[in-house]
Amino acid sequence: MANPGWTRTESPFHTGELAIQARMGVQERMDKQGRRVIREYLPPQHRQFFAQLPYVIVGTVDGSGNIWASALVGEPGFLSSADEHTLRVTAKPLFGDPLANNLADGVDIGFLGIELHTRRRNRLNGVVSLTDADGFEVHVRQSFGNCPQYIQARMFELVEFDLATPKPIHEITALSEPERAMIAGADTFFIATAYQDQSAGLASGVDVSHRGGKPGFVHIDGEDTLTVPDFSGNCHFNTFGNLELNPHAGLLFMDFEQGDLLYLTGTAEVIWEGDQISNYAGAERLFCFHLEKGYRFDGSLPLRWSKPEFSPFLENTGSW
Repeated sequence: MANPGWTRTESPFHTGELAIQARMGVQERMDKQGRRVIREYLPPQHRQFFAQLPYVIVGTVDGSGNIWASALVGEPGFLSSADEHTLRVTAKPLFGDPLANNLADGVDIGFLGIELHTRRRNRLNGVVSLTDADGFEVHVRQSFGNCPQYIQARMFELVEFDLATPKPIHEITALSEPERAMIAGADTFFIATAYQDQSAGLASGVDVSHRGGKPGFVHIDGEDTLTVPDFSGNCHFNTFGNLELNPHAGLLFMDFEQGDLLYLTGTAEVIWEGDQISNYAGAERLFCFHLEKGYRFDGSLPLRWSKPEFSPFLENTGSW
């Protein structure tokens, strides 16, 4: 039985996404595609996919409007869905993760379910409908799959961990040597953005996305700015559409071998044209992030991954 797509008359995209799609000349094509692949519920395939994951990337907004990208971890099955409109999360935030302070009934939340070893990923945004001692539940607003572009394939291992064990908290207002080394060696990071105006209807909320490239694709400019190339993608422009209307963003970097986590929040802008873009082979535009604050935790993530198998989509890209 086929799963119906977008059933509403209004667009599945909000005004920021539509504006960029129009700028890039793809709005009509994206309207047709969005109505086909974006759903107001979790289809059976997505429900099964989330249930087999040992981790998920989460986006939330704190009380000051800062956006954070986080990670939740558990044995497969910690994500479940009793029905197509609900995602149940039976897990608690990692020690020090800003998510712990942002969870409350009624808040917007975004999810990126991603299997690095299969290069499969699904996005979901919704509203927290219930919090309890074991976790929380989310009412689904939008759910859709993503293509495997730029995902570096890695096998993972879930290691023993204790959420109650405190770890040193490294507060960040500028990028020092440990953070710079972690970012410089990264081939993957995650970005959370949001547009929460009620006028956007079901297209409002928090989005979490994956970004990948060859090590060094994130360029460090001084103590507080990162510049990242953006390659050809699915043309939804969910991230950039949010930034068009709300410049706040949260980044999450992972050390896949040591389990270190780097949480950054700040503001962002998109460079659409200019000579700077040509400095990176294959880039169509640039994304610039300006750090406001963040946290680094050593060995916080109870997952370890193998060395990457780089995405074939990166064959025609270069490094700084």
